[in-house]
Amino acid sequence: MDFIEGIYKATGTFPSKELYGLVSQLRRASTSIALNIAEGSATESDREFNRFLTIALGSIYEVMCGIEIAVRLSFCNKEEADSLFKQSDELAAMIMSFKKKLKAES
Repeated sequence: MDFIEGIYKATGTFPSKELYGLVSQLRRASTSIALNIAEGSATESDREFNRFLTIALGSIYEVMCGIEIAVRLSFCNKEEADSLFKQSDELAAMIMSFKKKLKAES
């Protein structure tokens, strides 16, 4: 949830012409991470939960790519981007670890 907040705050300073482009995409992708984890947790099998975690992981990488685009277009500063990249890496590592645990248990 903190990561989503960070994305919303960072994209709040992007040019208004990007509202329906990169801003929207980054916000949807970051929100997708939490929503897929939540939805997956309600499934009846570890295999199905693992599928939702894979989708969440894809959304993390989508956000990372979007942040890189924002940096290249000078929509956000390097410090802000580095913080978001660090959080992205941490989230990805947690999800990959959880996926391994689910796989081992099934």
